[in-house]
Amino acid sequence: MSRTTLIILTVLALAFAALTGLAVKQGILGPPRPEITTGGAFDLRDQSGRATDQRILKGKWSALFFGFTYCPEACPTTLLALGEAEKLLGDKARDFQTVFISVDPERDTPKVLANYLSNSAFPRTVIGLTGTPAQVEAAARAYHVFYQKAGDGPNYQINHSTITYLMGPRGNLVCYVEYGLKPEELAAKIKAVMSAGPGATSC
Repeated sequence: MSRTTLIILTVLALAFAALTGLAVKQGILGPPRPEITTGGAFDLRDQSGRATDQRILKGKWSALFFGFTYCPEACPTTLLALGEAEKLLGDKARDFQTVFISVDPERDTPKVLANYLSNSAFPRTVIGLTGTPAQVEAAARAYHVFYQKAGDGPNYQINHSTITYLMGPRGNLVCYVEYGLKPEELAAKIKAVMSAGPGATSC
């Protein structure tokens, strides 16, 4: 290997390491930082247009995920997995809900959310939330969620964190769930924290 080639490969490796570190820090490849221990406050609207805040997380175990309806992969994949996991919970499913907060307020109106979340393969108990850009930004900041618009025109995308937050019935954060888990793995985690009770702090 020539000296020039070695230098180029070294530079590329360092650049990749720096970008990976940034992605992990922002929650794309790993848990967001700094870590949170409680649910953050938010004021949004659900898919019916009703004003909704963080109290929606009280009384049930919740899988909280930030995404958008035009998302090509991570969002539908996560919702499909949660839909299957919900079925695997059996009777425990009545104490579980999925909360989907849009990071694309420009396109994701309550009506758009309602249509998107009506997919029969998604969780039956799912609450979609959206709001003004400022409201969405505040909600994302409360959970240290990274999101950023990519591209111009009507077909722009949103780069965003892919972490799911498993919240307890007190509105507390139990743990982060990494993107890509199989439904069986998700269901096992959810059952484990349910069995540990409302005071669970890990899964």
